[in-house]
Amino acid sequence: MASSAVAETSAFVGTEVEDRRRHEHEAEGGIAGALVGVAAGAIAGPPGMIAGAIIGAIVGALAAMALETETVLRAERERELDDTIGVTEGDIGAPNLEHPPPTSGMYSPSSCGVDTWVGGVVAEGPFQPPP
Repeated sequence: MASSAVAETSAFVGTEVEDRRRHEHEAEGGIAGALVGVAAGAIAGPPGMIAGAIIGAIVGALAAMALETETVLRAERERELDDTIGVTEGDIGAPNLEHPPPTSGMYSPSSCGVDTWVGGVVAEGPFQPPP
């Protein structure tokens, strides 16, 4: 399911659908910026509202463009990482991975097959009586 979703989204990268989505987001950012600019420019009257709308539209469109670019780059990076760790190729959790050997030579007793039980009362039972 995840690999088909990645394949579907990667098919649209750099296509007409991607360009249309980018232009829509830039237009939305420009409109939002223009509205904020009009509200901020209302302090200076009608000339301030016009100037605020123009400046706000430019700033809003640039901010939307930056956000869209970052989103596309982040999605591309996620696809690369998914390919690297094996999410999309189907070998995630493969038992044939090569792990580095221990550098300190300190193995845990359980991993060496040593029984660590020495008898006595286990701590996960009822409360221990006070000493």
